[in-house]
Amino acid sequence: MSSSLYTFSDSTKQHLRKFRLSTSRSNDPQAVIYFIDKQTKEIRQDEDGTVYKSLDEIADDLPDHSPRFILLSYPLTLPSGRLSVPYVMIYYMPTTCNSELRMLYAGAKELMRNTSEVTKILDLETPEELEEIPEKLGA
Repeated sequence: MSSSLYTFSDSTKQHLRKFRLSTSRSNDPQAVIYFIDKQTKEIRQDEDGTVYKSLDEIADDLPDHSPRFILLSYPLTLPSGRLSVPYVMIYYMPTTCNSELRMLYAGAKELMRNTSEVTKILDLETPEELEEIPEKLGA
């Protein structure tokens, strides 16, 4: 599979850029969830365009058997006292999803990373692992 298989609409590309720029100075966590439309191979946000403000909210909305890309801006205070706002992509791949979905999302992972301009990718298999994010980011 080549990355040309997947597409982003212009509005999605604009949203990705705007989200990245608007969250870089935020004092609160912010996240958006993206999925791949199986028919069109378009990578996009859910229709409602929810911006999540907590890891718990994200966990509540993740499907049990389907992968997702989550873009997360997570402000934290480093041990040095300096504020850091890492911008990461969470690659959510539940162990229960089928091989077709696994391949679909695995093929788009690098494209999503490059298009969203995240600094790091974290792989998760369960919504509960979201609780470990602050620790993984070095809080």
